[in-house]
Amino acid sequence: MYVCGRGTNGYGTILPAIYEWERLNKSGNLYIAGTSQKGITILKQKIKGLNDLYGFDIDPSCFPSKNVCDSKAYMDAIRKIPKPACAIIVVPDDYHSKVAGDVIGNGLHALVVKPLAPTYREVCDLIELQEKYKVYCAVEFHKRYDRSNIRLKDTITSGRIGEPLYFLVEYSQRKSIPLERFKNWAEKTNIFQYLGIHYVDIIYFATRAIPLRVMATGQKYYLLSRGVNTYDSIQAIIEWKMPSGKIFKSVFLINWIDPESSSAMSDQRIKVVGTKGRYEADQKRRGIFIIDDENGIEEPNPDFCSLFGTDRKSFSFQGYGIESIIQFLKDVIDIEGGNARIEDFEGMRPTFKESIIPTMILEAVNKSLNTDGQWIEIKFAGNSVINLEGTFK
Repeated sequence: MYVCGRGTNGYGTILPAIYEWERLNKSGNLYIAGTSQKGITILKQKIKGLNDLYGFDIDPSCFPSKNVCDSKAYMDAIRKIPKPACAIIVVPDDYHSKVAGDVIGNGLHALVVKPLAPTYREVCDLIELQEKYKVYCAVEFHKRYDRSNIRLKDTITSGRIGEPLYFLVEYSQRKSIPLERFKNWAEKTNIFQYLGIHYVDIIYFATRAIPLRVMATGQKYYLLSRGVNTYDSIQAIIEWKMPSGKIFKSVFLINWIDPESSSAMSDQRIKVVGTKGRYEADQKRRGIFIIDDENGIEEPNPDFCSLFGTDRKSFSFQGYGIESIIQFLKDVIDIEGGNARIEDFEGMRPTFKESIIPTMILEAVNKSLNTDGQWIEIKFAGNSVINLEGTFK
């Protein structure tokens, strides 16, 4: 779905970004790995549509090439792609760390969709592997490129609204996501892990605060009644400590059982109240409202990944979803060209190390859910982190 828009009338996000990259004359060999010929066939149909739109052809090498189901087809692609190379990893949550490890271990730079991994230990292992093979690795936290969230960060950093007191995040998606599109693996994740992690990262990005303790509860009613054993909704409270020493809390109210008649795939908003003011962003309602006979009511987000223009001379895919992918590709080119070092991007990009704090919170949320809403403490001692499973640097 995210790569090419499978199950939708669109083209997803990854493929349009690659076409925009190609239009910038940044051509290269493209290898696409799936698990079955059925998925590859759908992908090729989407590529044909984009080739017609753009007026030039992209002809990737696809794996598996034969009519078989092969969950290891990506390994064949990794072995055949000439170096230097990079990989964009878009797989179910429970495969992230395994596939990322294989990619890194074969010397490829890697961009992984969120979450990087469900546990702190897995993230540490991936960072160690990254440092061993000297490759650049980042997480596709595209919301860092959303101008609304950049403005949020600037508002907090400038002190305009004073010290943060609390954040409120509300985030939901349509029920077809766990019931249809992700049904095969929805039980191996949850709505906080799959979706809420975006805003955990944004709060960390905007404040540079560290988490102190976490509590979470949830409900299993609707999805469970339809044979999917995962949470309908999760409510989480995170207590944070600012660099100034001040404490604030964030409250997450998230679900993925919105009606299919919802005017957007995602309903999302964030609010922060500080000692001198507040910042509020309704990131679903971007000021556009469309209604027609065929599609009903739609509130599109033109800032994420949208097609602008109606002919080859004027159209392009634009938005922070596109920018996130292209920025990673530019960074890889700069590193391979000797114009940047991997360490130059720490603190600037959503690197694997930047994913440590969000992952610690994710792990604590999952532990709290499994202990009926108990508070889970996260302790810091000097430069070390005392996590839920031991002490790591």
